[in-house]
Amino acid sequence: MTTTVTEKVREPLFERPGVRPASLRDLFRDLGPHYFLNGLVGLIFAASGPVAVILTVGRTGGLSAAQLASWIFGIFFVGGVLTIVHSMIYRQPLGFAWTIPGTVLVGPALQHLPWAEVIGAFFATGVLIILLSVTGLVRKVMAAIPMPIVMAMVAGVFLTFGTNLVQSVGNEAFIAGSMVLAYLLLTTVPRFGKFLPPVLGALLVGAGAVAASGKFDLGPGAIDRIVIAPEFTAPVWSVAALVELVVPLAITVLVVQNGQGVAVLRAAGHNPPVTVSAVGSGIGSILSASVGAISSCLTGPTNALLTSTGEKRRHYTAAVSFGVLAIIFGLLSPALTQIMLATPEAYILALGGIAMLPSLQVAFVTSFRTKYTWGALITFVITVSGLSVLNIGSAFWGLVIGYACSRLLEPADYRPTGAKA
Repeated sequence: MTTTVTEKVREPLFERPGVRPASLRDLFRDLGPHYFLNGLVGLIFAASGPVAVILTVGRTGGLSAAQLASWIFGIFFVGGVLTIVHSMIYRQPLGFAWTIPGTVLVGPALQHLPWAEVIGAFFATGVLIILLSVTGLVRKVMAAIPMPIVMAMVAGVFLTFGTNLVQSVGNEAFIAGSMVLAYLLLTTVPRFGKFLPPVLGALLVGAGAVAASGKFDLGPGAIDRIVIAPEFTAPVWSVAALVELVVPLAITVLVVQNGQGVAVLRAAGHNPPVTVSAVGSGIGSILSASVGAISSCLTGPTNALLTSTGEKRRHYTAAVSFGVLAIIFGLLSPALTQIMLATPEAYILALGGIAMLPSLQVAFVTSFRTKYTWGALITFVITVSGLSVLNIGSAFWGLVIGYACSRLLEPADYRPTGAKA
């Protein structure tokens, strides 16, 4: 008997690589200066402004220097391991870091919750992330929201990098301005950029400007420890901490942070494993919590930096470079964090803004090129607004409200091609 109905093929819950995992021989063959540089810039970005956020939140919340150092060790070491493992297996740039909005969210909690109870919430968040991932719910949500709306959220988040670049030039014209000029020269004159990548040129010129200006200052006795000694805090489970932190943190990781990472990688031509990345984030969150660190995630900004230049098939080497450097940074976090924070803020902001410009351009083009433009616009505006409801940031609400408004205002864009109104 001939079957006339075609059965729908069920996709496996955990995405298969589709390619042979990369070997060390493959890695060294594909690795080049551009890709290592992208990994280095990704680390510099992660080790500067975002680390400053952790230090600010931790100091305000009364954490000790040892607790802060352990937090920084956890996010870099665990993120580096996750990045190397995932990127080698899938031969894609799958850069893991930590949730910066989640770090900000923890700040108010530290004002009235003991650190041990916050640690307990970190553990519970990791478990919840894994449970939501293995149900397939995360992949369904990511597949349902159109790419232009997701990229509008990414554009809203990344916009700060562009405005910070402009402000850094205004505040420190000698440092940031020289970096912009170097980047423009190396970009517009291909024979120069061939030998010195534009972002590397900006980095080196900026470092020279910082040295010439005399604004690199470690301060007296700033480095008192070089290698980390992780501090373990036994978790305490409390209803107050679980209610306040777990659900907002899980949403931030799965929808906002991983959503950005997936969108950035898809825009760069990759096909990131949504479920596997989410499960990896959950496992990483539990490992990070064991040394007093916040949840792991598939980061958007860092992956944008890792895919900013070069051939798509070799982007994974930039991620592996980032992962190796992140592990080293984690081990040496007490000293290296102080070195990064000793540079002027303008240098870090300018470097991050210059490196992020291509990704910001892609985000805007993808958001407003064809369909779903109303939803994209609303998503972008809400994300930029900084709206926070129920301790959940504007990126999440921009995505939710933008998608709902898009469904209401532009229903034709959701009809299958060729369907009649």
